[in-house]
Amino acid sequence: MSPGVTMAAMHGPDRALSMGVDVGGTWVRVVVTRGGRALARARSRTNRVPALPAFLRRVLRDCHATRVDALVVASRGIWTPREVAELRARLRPLARRVHVMSDAQAALLGALDGESGVLVLAGTGSIVLGRARSGRWARAGGLGPLLGDEGSAFWMGREWLRAMARDGDFARARAAARATAPVARIAALAPRVLGAARGGDPRARAVVRAAQTHLAGFVRDVARRLRLRPPVVVSWAGGVLDDPTFRAGLARAVRRAGLRARWRPPAAPAVVAAIRLAERLAAR
Repeated sequence: MSPGVTMAAMHGPDRALSMGVDVGGTWVRVVVTRGGRALARARSRTNRVPALPAFLRRVLRDCHATRVDALVVASRGIWTPREVAELRARLRPLARRVHVMSDAQAALLGALDGESGVLVLAGTGSIVLGRARSGRWARAGGLGPLLGDEGSAFWMGREWLRAMARDGDFARARAAARATAPVARIAALAPRVLGAARGGDPRARAVVRAAQTHLAGFVRDVARRLRLRPPVVVSWAGGVLDDPTFRAGLARAVRRAGLRARWRPPAAPAVVAAIRLAERLAAR
């Protein structure tokens, strides 16, 4: 059995084989089911999976299969029709039916259990995504570390390093910028920034407040573009928002931005939304 793969219910009835995949900024998560029963769950760090199809083939081999009836992949860096088509083409040999979507879209569907509302996703990167009852989508942010990702772990780590450099500590900022995988290394500073903010450090508190203000503005803009009626249902995903103190500050920032919101804990992760979509696709 391949590392990181656990097996269960290997001898279920011979029904549709489905695979759901969540390709996030740090982890790739996979679930395989047959007839709704779990066959396998797998996880690997994103930077250890240079070729997604090869990794999924390994998972399928552990299920004694070469193809599935339906494959749904929710991936970071996917939004435009061209990006969707390119990834779908790479995955087509693995499944009878393939559907590709943004990881943020799957995260929203899982968090809100298919209902309309807004998702704030802040992990290594960040994006705010909304969905209306009509099925229409709107987004804000999500432009990556070079152009955006405001409020993300990377953004907070970078702003923290900038603040230290302004106070004369250049060595740490230069070391982070020159490191292998600098985005991941800088994003890893976020827990330290959040801890320092809780401890009263003025530089860290300023960084955290700015992060919350950016994300709150995105939530307001998405809700207005979709004309969502208040109180707008808002949920969250990503490591930054696992911090309850950060979430509480974000909720206050959303109120200051003029939006009435009803905060709802995420019902399910993105990979669960992906496998549910795959099972429905397989049943067609």
